[in-house]
Amino acid sequence: MKAYSGNQPACRKMFLALCILTLLVTGSGNIAAQTDLGMTTYMMPPAEIAALIDAPQTPVVAISPDNEWMLLMHQPNLPPIEEVAQPELRLAGIRINPRINGRSRGRYYNGLTWKKISDGSEITVGGLPENPKISYLSWSPDGRQMAFINTTDSGLELWRLKLKDNRAVRVSAERLNAVFGWAYDWQADSKGFVVRLVPAERGPAPEKSFIPAGPAVQENIGRTAPARTYQDLLHNDDDAALFDHYAVSQIARVDFDGRITPLGRPGVHITAELSPDGKYLLVETVHRPYSYTLPYYRFPRKVEVWNTAGEVVYEVTDRPLADQIPIAFGSVMTGPRGIEWRADVGSSLFWTEALDGGDAGAEAEWRDQVMMLPAPFDTEPVELSRLSLRYEGVTWGDNNLAIVTESWWPTRWTKSWVVRPGSPQAEPRLLFDRSWEDRYNNPGMPLTERTKYGTGVIQTADRGRTMFLSGTGASPEGNRPFLDAMDLSTFTTTRLFRSEAPYYESITRVIDKKRPKIITRRESINEPPNYYIRDLKKQTIKQLTEFPHPTPQLAGVTKEIIKYTRDDSLPLTANLYLPPGYDPGNGPLPMLMWAYPAEYKDANAAGQVRDSPYRFLRVGWYSPVIWLTRGYAVLDRVAMPIVGEGDEEPNDTFIEQLVANARAAIDEVVRRGVADRDRIAIGGHSYGAFMTANLLAHCDLFRAGLARSGAYNRTLTPFGFQAEERTLWDAPEIYFAMSPFMHADKIDEPFLMVHGEADNNAGTFPLQSERLYGALKGHGATVRLVMLPHESHSYRARESIMHLLWETSEWMDRYVMEAAPRGGE
Repeated sequence: MKAYSGNQPACRKMFLALCILTLLVTGSGNIAAQTDLGMTTYMMPPAEIAALIDAPQTPVVAISPDNEWMLLMHQPNLPPIEEVAQPELRLAGIRINPRINGRSRGRYYNGLTWKKISDGSEITVGGLPENPKISYLSWSPDGRQMAFINTTDSGLELWRLKLKDNRAVRVSAERLNAVFGWAYDWQADSKGFVVRLVPAERGPAPEKSFIPAGPAVQENIGRTAPARTYQDLLHNDDDAALFDHYAVSQIARVDFDGRITPLGRPGVHITAELSPDGKYLLVETVHRPYSYTLPYYRFPRKVEVWNTAGEVVYEVTDRPLADQIPIAFGSVMTGPRGIEWRADVGSSLFWTEALDGGDAGAEAEWRDQVMMLPAPFDTEPVELSRLSLRYEGVTWGDNNLAIVTESWWPTRWTKSWVVRPGSPQAEPRLLFDRSWEDRYNNPGMPLTERTKYGTGVIQTADRGRTMFLSGTGASPEGNRPFLDAMDLSTFTTTRLFRSEAPYYESITRVIDKKRPKIITRRESINEPPNYYIRDLKKQTIKQLTEFPHPTPQLAGVTKEIIKYTRDDSLPLTANLYLPPGYDPGNGPLPMLMWAYPAEYKDANAAGQVRDSPYRFLRVGWYSPVIWLTRGYAVLDRVAMPIVGEGDEEPNDTFIEQLVANARAAIDEVVRRGVADRDRIAIGGHSYGAFMTANLLAHCDLFRAGLARSGAYNRTLTPFGFQAEERTLWDAPEIYFAMSPFMHADKIDEPFLMVHGEADNNAGTFPLQSERLYGALKGHGATVRLVMLPHESHSYRARESIMHLLWETSEWMDRYVMEAAPRGGE
């Protein structure tokens, strides 16, 4: 039996870790030269699996501001590899498609349908472009129109859709610049837009200098500037020139007739957001010097207020490169940050400033202050709140109501305060004071409603005396979404609605505050999500949509949230799925377990139920439930809590707790008679892949492992990872113990590893899988590494996903389904 041994001297572990780090940095190798198989063609999984993946997508729903219409946004199935393989530039932490001057790997809708809420009639939207790729939809401030971006082969176009005539029209042929995401903003009068355009005079992209002018140089003279592991950074002046070329935009006003009025000068504008009343523009602009070690959002940045003529009327800040933020969780940059418009008034700025130097590791009475500054921005900012924890966010209501939330990572604590923006000197009132890990006592979040500006503010009733709270309603019997009314003078609540078995029903919107009347989204294990109107006074319900079951072949699947305990009495849960028609009398099944570890500071919170037994079984390519069709039982969302209470850190006993969690789950499914102890596989994605490799290295509980897009050597993420704040130099023994790469000689179960060649997630470089494969191969392990071309941290192309499922099916059948019994653990 494998067992983790923690008695090696820390100095030896550190020496080994640093030696291996040196080897990795200097000898990454080439995966094509390391594999025995080389390239292969894309394969298809068994027909029953392919049918699940190709099942039609259920439309996404948006409800009109006047609650009269539902917009059904139709989704295409998986894109082909030729779409995913389009040209891509990876610059300053962004992935850019140079053909369209926007983000690569976008997701789109390919059709729109109006559905009238009162009678259920449907109208297909007319005038859409041929083969549309629709994204970035938004309602106009008056709620009578929608705008969206259509992606063509050569660029991004702005379109609008008017409810009255139900016809989409292109606003302008000018190409938008969406490198930083959302590229337009409605004018307050709903008669035009402010946009970020590709400059007309930009010219061709700069060509790479094949004969460099000199080396790329970085320098640090005694400054402490730690950085976590980022991907897709700039590497040289050629990259910086390309970044400028594609990131520079021209802010302009565009009228419905296509007339364009440029505002200000071109720049690397991250945002250009109109004030709610449309009188000012908040512009954030990145400028040089750039960094080769940090992404764009930590580059020097200037934040200004412009008038509608494009003239600067106020400079909020011009901050330097943010390269000295401490790595302690909760640390922030100094100076104004999170600069935004208040949602409840016409034109008033607010932002946050650190009072502790931005260092979460420093002792401080006060951490942050929230500041306000109304137009015309010619007075001193006013403090709205002073916080002893780190600022988390604010929800605006009106001059007499706003909710400011603060939180603190080391204690997992959060507080919310009711403040009066119109009287900032008034004493704040404590609304919530709780551990965010404690889901059972989560009071929910305030619901919002639209203002005349089209912004969202706290929804109130009874002339401002009541607000509504909605949440998931976590409980020992599972999640039960709820709607509460809260008296704002006493903070007492009245329960208006709570989801009841056998359904999972969540609140979408309160459409009548007096009755009240709500729109909900209801589902069950075998009924797909659909929308309903509930009259809570009359206790009536009316169905609005009738989306069919996309995968009726799974209609007979059984689901149960099972509860069990690990050896230290910590309660655990998992979702147990059994194939349609399964009879326990037929004996135990081979099983796939799928999980993702989570860290906790509170053991009581770690043992709470985290799902509902009544959620609809929607199967995506990533879902282990797929394997029900192949005769496996499935244990999904297997609880893998890693607890460290008080002064202990969760990762101090990561391996021991991980193995204990897995053993408890296996013992329970074997006790129930649904799983064959000798034929259980473990799998996971990202940190779940890391978990999988560790379990294979430190126990003999599983017959095989499936790992997707993981990180396996923590010396390659030396300034922290996941919820680990300590650096490699602070805790070398933790980094060594938690790195399955360091224990590759112990992995003797068949191990299938999959990784996207273009993984963009921090820390999960493709090198991580390549090097672990090499280590396992060197020790004679049964291991297969599949590198998916053009795929990122998650996978998108139909060919990639079908091949992934073929690989998984072959591996599972060979090493789990057909495995012979074995003795012992």
